[in-house]
Amino acid sequence: MIRKRKWTLPTAVIAACILSSAACHAEEKTYTVGICQFAGHGSLDSATRGFQDALTEKLGDRVSFTVKNAQGDFSACTIAVNTLISENVDLILANSTTALQTAVTATDTIPILGTSITEYGAALQIEDFDGLVGQNVSGTSDLAPLDGLADVIKELFPDAGKIGLLYCSAEPNSQYQIRVMQENLEALGYECGIYTFSDSNELSPVTTIAASECDVLYVPTDNAVASNTELISNICEPEKIPVITGDESTCLRCGVATLSIDYYDLGYTTGNMAARILAEGEDISTMPIEYASEYTKKFNKERCDSLGIEVPEDYLPLE
Repeated sequence: MIRKRKWTLPTAVIAACILSSAACHAEEKTYTVGICQFAGHGSLDSATRGFQDALTEKLGDRVSFTVKNAQGDFSACTIAVNTLISENVDLILANSTTALQTAVTATDTIPILGTSITEYGAALQIEDFDGLVGQNVSGTSDLAPLDGLADVIKELFPDAGKIGLLYCSAEPNSQYQIRVMQENLEALGYECGIYTFSDSNELSPVTTIAASECDVLYVPTDNAVASNTELISNICEPEKIPVITGDESTCLRCGVATLSIDYYDLGYTTGNMAARILAEGEDISTMPIEYASEYTKKFNKERCDSLGIEVPEDYLPLE
């Protein structure tokens, strides 16, 4: 005969205390999150801010951040990532393609979330990418529908002849965007010209040639472009060459129109992913890449007025 064991009051109290202590210990666990942002410009800044806000709302003072901004310098980006790894952070936010590539090369154990990444397959050289990176990597993509951006060009410039595609050849995401954009534009009947530069020193002469040969320029979500918008504007405006951009921040500085996503919301989504990994124990290797759910056609009113561009009513002015 098996007797059922009865808890005595002291034993029950001790058990409750042990459970309570364990719960309190779990609740008090804190996390350090490292952020590597490749360059300082509006879109990346907004994504970082959204990420921090989301994690802080979820975890409160249980999370702290170590933020590194490489200011567009590749070697500084490597140093930043290695510093975060040496500090044994619990998770790394890699804000931009270069930051993601650097982090993935540096560690296969610390969870890495990317944001402001256009196409993970291109960035990480994954063939037949299906939306799941696996291993210790996931994140969010800022890719706006490229066929939609081609349609923006068709709506605003139906009679344009040649479209110049200007981008930094050192950025894999830009290469991907340009390849797809060229296909979309040629399907709409446009002639396309490819204009590449490897660094900011080459941007001025390449842009000057593009502006002299094309009716419209398109620039993708490209860190080198985003860091040199004043230069592009100073070349294209006197020539009255409109620029369609892949993101809102670049459009504000040198463009006429774009198909916009909200980078703060993108970063916020990434922050929620980080909270699930840190506080809920979700396996990052099973988390697919997440995308913006809404896109808005926007235009730069001042620049459109200056160039005499008529904008359809469904476009919203940039603010």
